[in-house]
Amino acid sequence: MTTKKPSFTPLKSSDRIQSLDIMRGIVLLGILLMNINGMGLAGAYGDPTVSGGDTGWNLATWITTNLSFEGTMRALFSLLFGVGMFIFMDRLEKKGAGINAANIYFRRLIWLLIFGLIHGYLLLWTGEILYQYALMGFLVFSFRNLPPLKLTFVALLLFSIGALWNYVDYKKDIKFVEQVELVKNDKLEGKTLTRELQEVDIKWENREWERSPEGIAEYNTNMRKGYLNVVAFLAPQNQHFDENWPYRYDLWDVLSMMLLGIALFKWKILSAEKSYKFYGLMAALGYLIGLSINYYEIHSIMEGNFSLLSFSKANITYDLGRVPVAIGHVGAIMLFCKLPILKWLKISLAAVGKTALTNYVMHSVFAMFIFTGAGFGLFGTFQRFELLYIVFAIWIFQLILSPIWLKYYQYGPLEWIWRNLSYLKKHPFRKEL
Repeated sequence: MTTKKPSFTPLKSSDRIQSLDIMRGIVLLGILLMNINGMGLAGAYGDPTVSGGDTGWNLATWITTNLSFEGTMRALFSLLFGVGMFIFMDRLEKKGAGINAANIYFRRLIWLLIFGLIHGYLLLWTGEILYQYALMGFLVFSFRNLPPLKLTFVALLLFSIGALWNYVDYKKDIKFVEQVELVKNDKLEGKTLTRELQEVDIKWENREWERSPEGIAEYNTNMRKGYLNVVAFLAPQNQHFDENWPYRYDLWDVLSMMLLGIALFKWKILSAEKSYKFYGLMAALGYLIGLSINYYEIHSIMEGNFSLLSFSKANITYDLGRVPVAIGHVGAIMLFCKLPILKWLKISLAAVGKTALTNYVMHSVFAMFIFTGAGFGLFGTFQRFELLYIVFAIWIFQLILSPIWLKYYQYGPLEWIWRNLSYLKKHPFRKEL
């Protein structure tokens, strides 16, 4: 007598949770609102005074995006990734995959890490997140089966450590600014700088150079060179982020949201199963708390004339603002999923969400050809608000293309490759029409 070997295959379309796909689509499009600034401008992701304009529509764009989208789209992206990995493992374990479930899970993450390195170094996006998600995904494995309350507690603990670290950095920045003033005074008085003050002087001069019109012009020129030149130019930045961000930011920023996402999923909040009242209250409270804190931070930064210390101080309450706004977004998105409106838009957003990896990398491919010397070389030529036109064009393109693609194919191209590599098996690509 022979027993049939269980088949471990990717999730079928009929088994997918539509609210998660719609939410993933919205977040995937929303994150481009922030990323486009790093893709098309030098040093302007957070500080509008560096490049891209800081008055009129440019300032209004910076205020609006930082109020509602900075950190929140990344938070929701992280949240959804955690949920996705939990569902992935849970489904395999329920099918009796045993130890093979872990093999597939970790192989999936290893390939995601490799995709992230390719995405950052070869597709020229230094702000890419796949590498960090893969690293944090390894840690999610050990926490995934905790009950929701414990997951939430761990997430809050991680948020707290991150906030404490930001506070320590703020105190260091205060000392640094004070030392910069000492350097200026000692130079005026003709005194010899101590070794410590010499290092402070070099650090400050480098910072000022990078922010100066000359420094920005040099950066723009390097980004407009040929492809291999840009790869070499950005490689040190990619290396710095890959080496430092996992322990400095990702543990407290990314892993925390992944764990919180699993908790929300276990509470059946992300599957649109709660009442309209529940999601309405969730959105209202999230926005009330989060937007108030974000407004306070933005106001403080502007009152501080966009100084180093004004940004550093705002970082202390960063998670207190972005996480509630992200929760508000969850409530609003779930309301949208439940309401019997705009069915055509939900279908398009869900299609974008189902092909999220392909669409995310596509953002970088578009940016590479629009901004760098590998294509049109337009880096640094747009004002901040003008970049929104490019964002809207990409949105329309992906909202139209994604459902058409899924009409003929089972997965997005990168999703298909990732599944084949994860399961060590070739899966059907085209749909039988």
